[in-house]
Amino acid sequence: MKKHLIIFITGYAQVFLVSANTYFISRTTWLGIAVCGFGISYLWTINVRRVTIGTRTEQIIYSTGAMLGGLTGVMMAKLIKH
Repeated sequence: MKKHLIIFITGYAQVFLVSANTYFISRTTWLGIAVCGFGISYLWTINVRRVTIGTRTEQIIYSTGAMLGGLTGVMMAKLIKH
């Protein structure tokens, strides 16, 4: 269970940052772009190995986290910007 939660959180966090970064890029918010860009790259280095050797269930859990991360990333970026 703990392993599944970690997989979910890392998928969530990476796509959260991608969504927020897209929002910041479209509005030329330099600090947001820098923070999100670093976070995306760092999490990617962690996630690649974890997901490629994961089971089908773990891949679905990761993808679900990524989906929710995308949705909340845009909402959070909008709140920060305003």
